[in-house]
Amino acid sequence: MAQNPPPPTSNQLGVPQQAVDRLRRMAGSEGGTFFTSDFSVSEFLLVKEAGFDPLGLVVGSSIYHIGYQVGNWNQNMELQVLSQAMYAARELAMSRMEAEADQVGADGIVGVRLNVGFYEWGEGLAEFVAIGTAVKAREGSFRTPNGKPFTSDLSGQDFWTLIQAGYAPRGLVMGTCVYHVAHQSLRGWFNSVGQNTEMPNFTQAVYEARELAMDRMQYEAMQLQSEGVVGTQIVERPYYWGAHVIEFFAIGNAVYSLRPDHKIAKPQLSLPLGS
Repeated sequence: MAQNPPPPTSNQLGVPQQAVDRLRRMAGSEGGTFFTSDFSVSEFLLVKEAGFDPLGLVVGSSIYHIGYQVGNWNQNMELQVLSQAMYAARELAMSRMEAEADQVGADGIVGVRLNVGFYEWGEGLAEFVAIGTAVKAREGSFRTPNGKPFTSDLSGQDFWTLIQAGYAPRGLVMGTCVYHVAHQSLRGWFNSVGQNTEMPNFTQAVYEARELAMDRMQYEAMQLQSEGVVGTQIVERPYYWGAHVIEFFAIGNAVYSLRPDHKIAKPQLSLPLGS
């Protein structure tokens, strides 16, 4: 019977040797207790209180050439070539960050930030960077059903609250849609001049693009066998592809139950001491 191939190594996923060496030195420190993180002091202490130890700052990066696709002047339509590019580039960055977390034996990554930057020296190029702090549970395993470290953009405070209530993050889930918004016809422009009126063409275009992004995020969460998504953000970004091209990017944290009884901490009033 044919055997499954071994999982790809960090280097096969595009993680540079310098990153592998850095993580090995950190894991091989005396007592194995040295770590780096971008946690604040409060986040560091709360993550420790939740039963997790920080192992190190992990990063994934991908500089991606984004192709060009022209939308029809008078038609609302998704630009699928661009949607796929934006999604694939983010996935590459995320997978490399996860590979670094694997290198140190992490159960997951907390406080993930996913950024996009464009450079003047490369027309059509964008760098996608994922960065977060790898953590390991002192008891049990919190890896995903497919054996990968979980990912989450929750703060240390929110992560502690989630764990205390009997839930845990499964993964950071995403959906994207790059959409061409049709231009207004000359007749439509004349009909709307000087009037308060809805612009159905623009409304439907933005509505549909947003729904496509949200549906794709939801599908990812369901594939992870999660119970739901918390901390969802829906970001609208105009890009250099054209004045009538926008991207909707939906991102959130898929979560699942650790136990059937959920003890939810009561909110407490806190007053700042400063003026």
